[in-house]
Amino acid sequence: MRSWPAPELPPLPGTGFPVRVHDTVTGTLVPLTGDREVRIYVCGITPYDATHLGHAFTYLTYDLLFRTLRDAGRAVAYAQNVTDVDEPLFERADRDGEDWRDLGQREIERFRDDMAALRMLPPRAYVGAVEAMPLIVDMIEELRDRGACYSVEGDLYFPVSADPRFGAVARLEPTEMRHRLADNGGDPDRAGKKDPLDVLLWRARRPGEPSWPAPFGAGRPGWHIECSAIARAHLGDTIDVQGGGTDLIYPHHEYSAAHAEVATGAAPFASAYLHTAVVGLDGHKMSKSRGNLVFVSQLRRQVEPAAIRLALLAHRHTLEWEWRAGDLATARARLGRWRAAAAAPTGPDARPVLAAVRRALADGLDGPAAVAAVDDWADACLSAGGGDREAPGLARDVVDTLLGVDLEPVPPVES
Repeated sequence: MRSWPAPELPPLPGTGFPVRVHDTVTGTLVPLTGDREVRIYVCGITPYDATHLGHAFTYLTYDLLFRTLRDAGRAVAYAQNVTDVDEPLFERADRDGEDWRDLGQREIERFRDDMAALRMLPPRAYVGAVEAMPLIVDMIEELRDRGACYSVEGDLYFPVSADPRFGAVARLEPTEMRHRLADNGGDPDRAGKKDPLDVLLWRARRPGEPSWPAPFGAGRPGWHIECSAIARAHLGDTIDVQGGGTDLIYPHHEYSAAHAEVATGAAPFASAYLHTAVVGLDGHKMSKSRGNLVFVSQLRRQVEPAAIRLALLAHRHTLEWEWRAGDLATARARLGRWRAAAAAPTGPDARPVLAAVRRALADGLDGPAAVAAVDDWADACLSAGGGDREAPGLARDVVDTLLGVDLEPVPPVES
């Protein structure tokens, strides 16, 4: 599966600072140390609807991480999946009288367009579950060989007893895990399971459902094994950062880690778990099931993508927030000020703003602090001016390379 085109990033003088990220497991800022490439896996979309602002805010987090690591001189191996075979996709296709493959391809293409418009750096490996089916089958075979698989009426389950570290990611009590598993597509009460928390690895073929051949019988994979198999194939047995929204901490990331650690014998699966807080609308989490969504493709018909990106950058990825109509107006006004300052013939020295943005991003991906640093420079430029002819150009490059905002005007998409 192809990714989207990468934006060109202007080079910046010097090198950024060592990077620390908020780790969900420890609740602390942890450094991404070493001199090898940083391996990042981010859980992607299930393509049964368009990209909404919650998606965009999530992927902005990892785009900032990617940019900050590159600026610090680190190579990055970034992989992202697409869950292009799953119940929500089938249900939406049935509702609309459409083939699920056609629905998935259309929404994947819309997602690519949105990511490119928002200047998100693309992953090196962008992999759908369907194309990864051989990887998934092989990994289930490995789990079977290790005794970490059993059958219930032809369906294969992963026993949590196989992983002595199970629960280390979310750190939840068993009762809470059982409730959340039931709320997120699991089946803790199914008869024949050894433990209510055991999770589906492979769903045996059902009439009217797509299936793929496998040594253990035709069927399709459970949700969590997909990401384990893709991450392992493209990044290795262990990774540096596992990313996604906070709604994926449990069950998805808990089980993905368990599958990988049992299959490979290497633990922990991820050195850091970096999660993005949810975006709300009208008092509730923005979600497809509730239908309270603001779609990026629709906003792009109203404003240019740079304003959308600036609206998202104004929020910390660790804090939940609610989208309001005034967010776009604020972002457009900010974009106008930044553009006016970047277009000035001279300005105040921009080297301090480069250092401030670098430090804010390297220390926990603090987007709002980085935005505030550029605000201060732009306000000083527009009010008091300055005699540095190189400053506006450097400030423009800082905003482009580190924050992903192109200060050249771009017209909104025609409807």
